[in-house]
Amino acid sequence: MTAAPLAAFLTPDGYSAPGVAAVLREASVFTEAGRFAIGRLERHRLRRRAPYAGQGGVRRATPVILVPGFLAGDGTLALMGQVLREEGYRTYRSAIRVNAGCTVDASAQLETRIESIALRRGGRVQIVGHSLGGMLARGLAVRRPDLVAGIVTLGSPMLAPGAHHVTLTKSVEMLVRLSRAGLPGLMSEDCVAGACARESFETSRRPLPPGVSFTTIYSRRDGIVDWRACVDPLATAVEVTASHFGLAFDPRVVAHVLAALERHQEEGAVELDSNAAG
Repeated sequence: MTAAPLAAFLTPDGYSAPGVAAVLREASVFTEAGRFAIGRLERHRLRRRAPYAGQGGVRRATPVILVPGFLAGDGTLALMGQVLREEGYRTYRSAIRVNAGCTVDASAQLETRIESIALRRGGRVQIVGHSLGGMLARGLAVRRPDLVAGIVTLGSPMLAPGAHHVTLTKSVEMLVRLSRAGLPGLMSEDCVAGACARESFETSRRPLPPGVSFTTIYSRRDGIVDWRACVDPLATAVEVTASHFGLAFDPRVVAHVLAALERHQEEGAVELDSNAAG
C-alpha cells in the first residue's frame, strides 16, 4: 500500500512545485551562514550590541514567539532569536521539537503556548514563522486575534501548501507510512488529503481580523516552495534574495523581520490610540 498523495486542493491552479534542480539554489545557504557569522563578528567588534530585553535596556512592547518549519525544531530559529533579543525583543520558543505532526494538533499546541505567554506578559504576541511555521501562525491569527498582534511569515506557501519540492513530498509520504504503521504524533493521511488538511488550508485563507498586522517575506530564489504561493494578497509583501533555509538567519532577512515587528508595534499603537479616542 502506498502513502496517500497530497490533496489536489493544496496545489491550486497557477502554482507548481519547484523543479528537481531547483534545490541547487539552496546551496547559497552556506554564503548566508557566512554572512551571518561575519555580521556577528563585526557587531561585537564595534560593541554595538543592544542589551537583552530583560536587563533594563531597550525593551520592545510585544513579546515574539518563533515557530519553525516542516521537520524542524526551535533550534533552527535560534540565531534569529539571538538578534531579536539584542534588539530588545523578549523572544519565546514554540516548544515544537520537530514540526512533523498533524497541523491541527500543532496549531492547538501553539495556541496553548501563546495563551500562556500573553497571560504572563499581559498583552498580545507577535509570531515569526518559517515555512510551515508561518502557515500555523496565519491560521492562529485568524482564530485568536485576541492573542496575536501581528505575524511575519518567511517562505510560507499559504496559497498553495502542496507546491513544494519533491523531496518534501517524499518526506510527507514517509511520515504518513510511519503513522499508518502505528507511530504516534506524525502526519496521517487525513492531515495531507482529508478533512484535517482542508480545515488547515481553509483556515489559513480566511481574512485576518482588524488589528492583526501581517508581513510576508519571500524569495524568488527559494528552491523548496513556489515563491508565488508565499505572497498573500492580504499581507505587506517583502521580497529578499535568499534560499529557503537561509530565510531563517540571513542577516538581510533578519533586518526585514525587525522592521516588520517594529511596524506592527506602531500599527498596534495607532489602533489603541484610535480606540481610546473613540
